[in-house]
This record gives sequence, C-alpha cells and structure tokens, in this order.
Amino acid sequence: FRQLADERKGSNSDNWLSALNYLESFTGGSLKFSELTEQVCRDFRQFLFDTPSNRTARTTLSQNSVVSYFNKFKAALKQAYKSGYLQTDLNARVDGVKQAETHRQFLNLEELQTLADTPCDNPLLKRAALFSALTGLRFSDIQKLTWGEVCQSEQRGYYLQFHQKKTGGAEFLPISEQALGLLGERGEPDAPVIQGLIYSAWENAKLKKWLLAAGITKELTFHGFRHTYATLQLTLGTDIYTVSKMLGHRDLKTTQVYAKIVDETKRAAADKIKLNL
Repeated sequence: FRQLADERKGSNSDNWLSALNYLESFTGGSLKFSELTEQVCRDFRQFLFDTPSNRTARTTLSQNSVVSYFNKFKAALKQAYKSGYLQTDLNARVDGVKQAETHRQFLNLEELQTLADTPCDNPLLKRAALFSALTGLRFSDIQKLTWGEVCQSEQRGYYLQFHQKKTGGAEFLPISEQALGLLGERGEPDAPVIQGLIYSAWENAKLKKWLLAAGITKELTFHGFRHTYATLQLTLGTDIYTVSKMLGHRDLKTTQVYAKIVDETKRAAADKIKLNL
C-alpha cells in the first residue's frame, strides 16, 4: 500500500497517504498478506465509517471520504492479487461503498452575467472565478497555470496545454478569446497567468461578499464556477462526452451528475409556463 501511495502524484497522492494513515490506525501499523481475509476487509470498511476524522476529531468521515479511502484499499488488494501476493481476489469478493449524492451549487447564465457586471474587492479573484466559469478549470490549475501553457495555432485557435494538479493528467483544453482576455497581457513563459493569486478563508469571505453584492444568495465556493461551466455547457447543448473531456474527467460517470442537474433544471423550466385553462 505504501509502495502504491508513493507512485501517486498531486492531491491523489495526498488521498492515498490519508487512506494509508487510516489503514495503519486500523491494523496497528502492520498487516501480513496471510492475515487478509474477507472479514478483515469488511472490518476495515466499518472502521472507516466509525473512526473520527483526522481533520475534525469530533466528527466521523463523510461517506464520500469513506468511498475514496476504501476504493484505494480495494485497488491495493487488486494489485496484490495481480502480483501474486494474494491467492484470492479479495477485491472482487468485498463490496465497495456507495457514493453519496452531493448537491452541487452553480450559477445560471443570467446570474453569471450579473456577477461579471458586479465589482469585487479582489479583482484577481474575480478574474480567476470568471476564467473558471468559462473554462471549467479548478482553482489549483488556474493558480499554477503559466503563460507557456497558453497556446495558439491557426488550426486549433487558443488552447491550454497543461497537467492537472489533482490527477497529473496531461490536458489539451480549447478556450475562447473571451477567456483569454481575462488573463491580461502575456508574460514570460514561466510567469503565472494570474500573478499573486491565492485562496483562503479570507478570500472566500470576499467571494461571498461579491456574490451578495450581485444579489446572489447561493452558497457558492470557488469550485462552484467549475460546476457552473459544466452545467451551462450541458444546458446549452454540448454533449456529455465532450463536457467530460473538457473537464478532464477520466470516467464519464463523474460527469453524469451534471446531466442530472440539467434534467432538474429542465423540469423546473417546463413548469414555468402556465395558462388559465
């Protein structure tokens, strides 16, 4: 498990190390292949549900955190069987944990336009947020994006060529001229496209203030602008496969949650037209 964790990069590495910490707590720091049974695997799954979170000791892990950590444990079991360390494919014999549905906040096009028209105490934050809404990029990827990764060609137009911080995956992402305009004057290849961009609880308070100034009362974090991009793309007719690729998702199932949001939005829109019959 440590070996597999060491091979990971970015935030995926952090998640593997967190899962490793919980496995070490469960086992006392040592577990032999000969000691692995289906019941031990199930006991670890239950341990994840019952144990206090390392971040907030007063609460247990969220279901989606349990899903993430137990999936990594199952991935280690799968690799151990493939490598011949286990004689039984325990991964196939032990059920995983069902992902909990989460409510993803997003802005509709009218709200996004209102927000774009509203001044923000932090102009850098505003530029980054609108850039995220126009490209679907996470804050971490915008923060590390350099001018050398902003490209243009006659055939492809403007595009970003970068590695996702979360997954380490190499990405090719077409962007609009409007999105490019938010980045300002081009700098040196190694220079960040938005110099001095940071995000903290203090900046999140400024984000909330900006939203309220625009008359938007939704509980939106910065990541909500990525949700906004995905939802608007689907609402405006972009097929889900393309949206999935634009977001850098490895699995189409990850993108399907947005399709459900769009279906709910369409349902609400259908109910808006009423006649006195």
